Amino acid sequence: MSDVALAPTEVRRARVAVAAVFAVHGAVTGSFATRVPWIQDHASVSAGQLGVALAFTAFGAACAMPLAGRITHRFGSRGALRGLLALWTLSLMLPALAPNLVTLCLAMFAYGATAGMSDVAMNALGVEVEHRLDRSIMSGLHGMWSAGALAGSAGGTLAAHLGVDARLHHVCASVALTLLGLLACQWVLDLRPTADEEPPPRFTLPPRSALLIGAVGFCAVFAEGASLDWSAVYLRDELDSSAGLAAACTTGFMLTMAVARLVGDAVVNRLGAVRTVRAGGVLAALGGVLIVVSGNAAAAIAGFGLMGLGIAVVVPLCFAAAGRSGPNPSQAIAGVATITYTSGLIAPGLIGGVAQATSLMVSFGVVTVLTVGLVVCAGVLRGGERTKAAPAVTPRDAAVPGPRT
Repeated sequence: MSDVALAPTEVRRARVAVAAVFAVHGAVTGSFATRVPWIQDHASVSAGQLGVALAFTAFGAACAMPLAGRITHRFGSRGALRGLLALWTLSLMLPALAPNLVTLCLAMFAYGATAGMSDVAMNALGVEVEHRLDRSIMSGLHGMWSAGALAGSAGGTLAAHLGVDARLHHVCASVALTLLGLLACQWVLDLRPTADEEPPPRFTLPPRSALLIGAVGFCAVFAEGASLDWSAVYLRDELDSSAGLAAACTTGFMLTMAVARLVGDAVVNRLGAVRTVRAGGVLAALGGVLIVVSGNAAAAIAGFGLMGLGIAVVVPLCFAAAGRSGPNPSQAIAGVATITYTSGLIAPGLIGGVAQATSLMVSFGVVTVLTVGLVVCAGVLRGGERTKAAPAVTPRDAAVPGPRT
């Protein structure tokens, strides 16, 4: 089945719709993260057991993300995203309902699996819209994800402050976000395979191009995870800052990331993906040096701000490059997403391990070295840079095999 030609207004409407999807996806993450202490108490698990349960999130995502391409082939891009996003928003209810470690691990596996599949589907559609508009929009879409995460986090913080049971909070948030997601999905692009298109395999190794692009994303996500989880601890333990100032550093880092992503497309459109990532790597490395050598909180906070500014657009550009790196966009995006999820999983623990053996200052020295890797390896994104082409609104372009990213 092929699609009809799309008018420019329909493509612009699809951009707004997929941006709303990104915001909904982020809001689920923000809503969950703020209630982790409540979930830990309810399931009666130790800090170590909680870490095991949270690891099942990445495990579930890694197992399920390769399935996203086949689901899209079967149901079309709009139907697949509608179903996968609904599963993700509804899975928000599961962790708070878990009464023990085993059920919490199972809940986190389902939570991660639905997160990963919907993540692949929405990024694939985002890159397709970017292709049709012929200008960068992926940074802004990920900025909407960050904005949604901040909104979900704000709601969760308020619920926790008021003493609202997380089960009630997450049921209400889940229902509201599911409705918003279904509404947004009505206007995303509905792309379907051609009649003779073979469905992608259920599970397959990512292509080599995705591994190289994923390595760039690995460096950025490692720096992001380390900064989010350890910036407050760094200010408190290394610089004797107050708890309030330490927390403000983490919040400032998140806001820097969100703002940089929302405005990053203008930079990408002007400089291109490779030069943008290299410039970002330089900023992030300078931030890392400032963090390591600073002897006061103000300088360290500025360093974390530069770190966030430098890495903010890297992952969106990695997804965009992966979507154009070969004949199977969903497979490539799933490969990059798996690598970045893995980086986010191991970063906090590895930073803690290095800090235990040496110090947090040495840990962020390691992070700084990885940000230099962005400067060195940015060239692998060159093959995924946009090229000028005829407007992609013809019947031929509409009849693509699933989400062409």
